[in-house]
Amino acid sequence: MGKVYLVGGGPGDPDLLTIKAYKLLQSADVVLYDALVNKDILNITRPDCLKIYVGKRDSRHTLPQEEINQLLYKFAGVYDKIVRLKGGDPFVFGRGGEELLFLRERGVEVEVVPGITSAVAAPSSALIPITHRELASSFAVITGHPNRGINWADFVKVDTLIILMGVRNRQKIARELIEAGRDPDQPVAFIEKATTTDQREVFTTLKELSQNPPEVNTPAVMVVGDVVGIKKRLETFCKGGLPVTL
Repeated sequence: MGKVYLVGGGPGDPDLLTIKAYKLLQSADVVLYDALVNKDILNITRPDCLKIYVGKRDSRHTLPQEEINQLLYKFAGVYDKIVRLKGGDPFVFGRGGEELLFLRERGVEVEVVPGITSAVAAPSSALIPITHRELASSFAVITGHPNRGINWADFVKVDTLIILMGVRNRQKIARELIEAGRDPDQPVAFIEKATTTDQREVFTTLKELSQNPPEVNTPAVMVVGDVVGIKKRLETFCKGGLPVTL
C-alpha cells in the first residue's frame, strides 16, 4: 500500500512552495491537483508522473469529492507515492480533512504537508497586514460560499475579516455585515490572483459594495477591516513614484 501526501501548493507563486512540497513533487508517482494550483508547479514533477486534474471552481466540479476519495484510495493500492496537491493549505477550505478521514479509515498512510494559505498571503502581497497593534488584534477566515449559511453577526466584533470564495456573493455579504452592525464606511479590499504577476487589487467600502459592487474577477480574497486603510497610508510615503526611505 502506498502513501498519500496532502500537499499545500501555496497561494500561486511557485517560489512560495515549501521545500518539502517541492521535493515530494519531484518524486511523486501520481499528482491529483486542484484548480487553484499554478500550472508551473506541475513542471516540477517527473516526466513519467501521472497528473490528474480534479479541480472545483464555482460549483463546476470535474469530479465529485466522493470520486476523488476513491481515486486516492485506488492509486494508493498501485503506486508508492501519491500527492494530492491543493491550492493554499490542505486544511483551509481544501477538504483535506475529509480525504484524511476517508483514507485513514481504510488503512492508508497519510501525511499532511502545510502550505501558505491565500487567506494570509493575499493581504500580505497587497501590503495589508491582517493584524496591527493600533487597528486589529483579531482576524477570522470565513467561507463566502452562498450555500454555507454563515451568520455574519458572529463576526461583527472581529477586527479583520478574510473571506475566501466570496466574490460571487460579495454584495450580499456586505449587506449582511452592515445589517449585523459593521461600520458601512469600513474599507474593503479584493486581491485577485494574489502573489502572481497578474495580481490586481480592488478597493471599496462596505457601503459602496452593498449598493454598487465593483467588478472583481476570481480567484480573489476579500479583506474587510480598518487595516485595509494602511495601503492608502503607504501611498503617502511615495514621491514621484519612488518610495521614501523611512
